[in-house]
Amino acid sequence: MASRRCLRTLTKTTPFLFRNLSSLRSLTLPPFQLAKASSPVSTTPASAFAQWPQLRYFSSDKQDDHSDEEDFSEEEDYEDDDDDDDVPVSSRKKVYTAEEKEAEAEAIGYRVVGPLSKDDDVFKPYEPVFAVVQVGSHQFKVSNGDSIFTERLKFCEVNDRLILNKVLLLGSASQTIIGRPIVPDAAVHAVVEEHALDAKVIIFKKKRRKNYRRTKGHRQELTKLRITDIEGIEKPQVVLTEKPSKPAKKEQEKVAVSA
Repeated sequence: MASRRCLRTLTKTTPFLFRNLSSLRSLTLPPFQLAKASSPVSTTPASAFAQWPQLRYFSSDKQDDHSDEEDFSEEEDYEDDDDDDDVPVSSRKKVYTAEEKEAEAEAIGYRVVGPLSKDDDVFKPYEPVFAVVQVGSHQFKVSNGDSIFTERLKFCEVNDRLILNKVLLLGSASQTIIGRPIVPDAAVHAVVEEHALDAKVIIFKKKRRKNYRRTKGHRQELTKLRITDIEGIEKPQVVLTEKPSKPAKKEQEKVAVSA
């Protein structure tokens, strides 16, 4: 009802306001009151926003404000992304402590002793003893002087000495020791010779009648180990038998023929 009364008052006052052009310049709105249609129009000028204690915002202004805030937040996110890009990649990698390195190496099945010096004489002659060791998820049968390729071992470099702790079996010509699952007080010593890449493997995927073909290549990182010693089992002594010389045999045959 109040809005209808306001419309009536406006319809009555508009011809009076627009009678002269000068009245357009000094156009003022009447006070917002619930007056009757027959009430006289107030001549006191009042501004359109003087009646409201607080300013009101139109919907377009709100949208503009929100859009400005969103743009500002997007600019901040973009600046944050730029700041993250400026951080070097090396700082993003996980930094391991000495205890964490030892624990992870123990879980894989080895322990790093230290670099190999020039005075160390770790390479020994062949001994008739073998062992079955586990490195990661793979098992290897090794003897003194053998070389094996394992998956890339972390926290070790070339010419580092390693101790392989997970020994599952030890054997020789006289005895065999089986672990449950690991043989206690047994160890296999090795030296890191190189870090290399395996031959390339092609992975090809195809879905017929779908125009789908994908080709990828992969080269596995490997570590080459040289076995130097096996501990935890009695090593039989190698007895060298002297072979008779060939000229002595020939002289014996000549003597027999002459007799």
